[in-house]
Amino acid sequence: MIKRSGYLMRGVGIAVAMLVSAGPAAAQTKEARGTVTSVAERSVTVKAGAEELTFFADHETHLQVLREQKDFEQAKAGSASLKLSDYFTAGTVVLVRYREENGRHHALDIGHVGSTGPGGGSISVPDKIASGKVKAVTQSQLTLSNNGHDSVYAITKDTDVRKKGATAATKAAGGSPTIATFVRPGDTVSVSYRETAGHATASEVRVSTANP
Repeated sequence: MIKRSGYLMRGVGIAVAMLVSAGPAAAQTKEARGTVTSVAERSVTVKAGAEELTFFADHETHLQVLREQKDFEQAKAGSASLKLSDYFTAGTVVLVRYREENGRHHALDIGHVGSTGPGGGSISVPDKIASGKVKAVTQSQLTLSNNGHDSVYAITKDTDVRKKGATAATKAAGGSPTIATFVRPGDTVSVSYRETAGHATASEVRVSTANP
């Protein structure tokens, strides 16, 4: 059975750029969710499950934090020195998006989250995202077309379909409709997916509100 839900809107904190030098970009992006154990001016150490990693910030790093607008404006104007220790303390639960570069963990985003999740946190590879128009859809796969290129994504019982009214429609049908009930050829969608052994599996299909 495909999981469905209506659109979920969440507030996003101000993205604050760190003001130090950058290093060369390379390597796969990963995510670490866990608890801060120590923090310095330009680095933060996080215990994510059984692992403890130190992440280094530079001008590419963005902090997803809720702070007073005055603080943000002062930092933008250069009248305040931005430090990780101004925004995070030991015991804070965070989600860090990062790359491994030259033997160091380069933080791209650091933000507060409500929970570490099971096991006190984890390290994972985040979903990739593709968008385009639906060319074909069946109970087990979705074909997406973008600029003349077709890509196919496997649909499983864990695939989440997000479309306005999907929750009510699912309840009305007893919770058993397939993805084709909500997603049709010609719809504009974005697909969050993960690749394993060359095969892409959709974790979420989000239908544009512009579609009829």
